[in-house]
Amino acid sequence: MAYPRHKIIIIAAPSGAGKTSVVRHLLKVLPDKLAFSISAATRKPRNNEMHGVDYYFISAADFEKKIAEDAFVEWEMVYEGKYYGTLKQEVERIWAAEKAPLLDVDVKGGLHVKDKYPGQTLSLFIQPPSIEELERRLRSRGTESEESVKSRISKAAYELTFKDRFDFVILNDKLERACAEAEALVRKFLNS
Repeated sequence: MAYPRHKIIIIAAPSGAGKTSVVRHLLKVLPDKLAFSISAATRKPRNNEMHGVDYYFISAADFEKKIAEDAFVEWEMVYEGKYYGTLKQEVERIWAAEKAPLLDVDVKGGLHVKDKYPGQTLSLFIQPPSIEELERRLRSRGTESEESVKSRISKAAYELTFKDRFDFVILNDKLERACAEAEALVRKFLNS
């Protein structure tokens, strides 16, 4: 029998592709098997985000100190001056609870985790229907400046070039179908 303790689920996607919606679905339908891995971030909280729930919001200096201490499973400077990463202690916390960490990470971060834990990960890439639809989604959030939207669209086009390095690519043209596909893949992986 395989135990979630030895496994990690990676969900990665360009910003606006629907990764957070897929993650929320998986946590809702598999609460006894999965736990959300809270990432560390140097950006400021948005709207209703809370420290220790959505992210561990820390300063860039603290983040860089943790890099020097080798405290991360993966980390990236995702946007200029904005670090994101997965703390080793967060993965250990979830494994200690006998669950599999569910990582909502950037594309390069997801590949780093996959490389670090060969045979222990299921990596899913959530693909938007098109760059145009991705731009529409980002603009509809109402949280991004024009400069931020342009930066995220440029980064998304680059990130799409890595999709074939993931175990599975899920096209998110219909959210319900994308969630169901991700759920089926995760259930199969956790039971293998």
